[in-house]
Amino acid sequence: MRKLLVTGGAGFIGSNFVHFVVANSDVDVVVLDKLTYAGNAASLAGLPEDRVRLVVGDVADACLVDALVREVDAVVHYAAESHNDNSLDDPSPFVETNLVGTFRLLEAARAHDVRYHHISTDEVYGDLDLDDPARFTEETPYNPSSPYSSTKAGSDLLVRAWVRSFGLRATISNCSNNYGPYQHVEKFIPRQITNVLDGIEPKLYGDGRNVRDWIHADDHSSAVWTVLQHGRIGETYLIGADGEQSNKEVVEAILRLMGQPSDAYEHVRDRPGHDLRYAIDSTRLRTELGWRPRYTDFEAGLSATIDWYRSNEEWWRPSKAATEHKYAAVEAVPAVQPR
Repeated sequence: MRKLLVTGGAGFIGSNFVHFVVANSDVDVVVLDKLTYAGNAASLAGLPEDRVRLVVGDVADACLVDALVREVDAVVHYAAESHNDNSLDDPSPFVETNLVGTFRLLEAARAHDVRYHHISTDEVYGDLDLDDPARFTEETPYNPSSPYSSTKAGSDLLVRAWVRSFGLRATISNCSNNYGPYQHVEKFIPRQITNVLDGIEPKLYGDGRNVRDWIHADDHSSAVWTVLQHGRIGETYLIGADGEQSNKEVVEAILRLMGQPSDAYEHVRDRPGHDLRYAIDSTRLRTELGWRPRYTDFEAGLSATIDWYRSNEEWWRPSKAATEHKYAAVEAVPAVQPR
């Protein structure tokens, strides 16, 4: 592999992957990113210009996608509309990017016989009960609950169909919730960190019992790189780091690590259709491909993430005011009281 196309490579997990590839290989990277509000060219700052090229464009643009895919050896498709709250407000961008965009990439990869890896989410499986000992596996039936997760589920099925019908050399990975550098301040962990930095109480949806299975973006990147190099064609791999934490536990850990009282947060109204629990079983990835996470201590990874946001205010500050203004109207409604 000499050249790689990374869609969404100026977004959160995409930019982390580009940094990982540059640091751990001699592969050149072409980044295709629409630079919507969630994409930021500054996330690629400092990378060598002779190895990383940013192309501003849309994955749903068939001509552009075909021209870029024909010049690379592999595609890693990160680009997606991914915020559940936004998908409830307007599902149309999610259909266009997550479904139509994936279709364009699959057709280009098929036309030029290019290796393709598809980044997806554990949210395609729906949710689990809080007291259920089960975790998602590659055989868990799809049961998406939002326009976001349903369009990601649909994109996964497109990939599977192109493998079976056309022999596309493709793999899929479904990952749990990521945290780390370069994540937009609308997302749960960076929003709470930057609130504390600004002297604002963190916000907790509902009673805060909802559980997410957290993984550091560096570990996600190393897993994707492993699947791209060694994964079996047509296979799906679940990526997780055994990081189950309730939202309440995460907020309290952020406050504690930032020297604040652990109960110094505000309960706000729960969001519609808020999934209860996600949990990943990454046995296949670990046993077949030998992958292991580096950040096995969630609080250590969270502390490093806090340090990054504290040291990179110029990166997140331009988006902060607009993000808080957007949430203000929703959170003005009285919260569900904690049980």
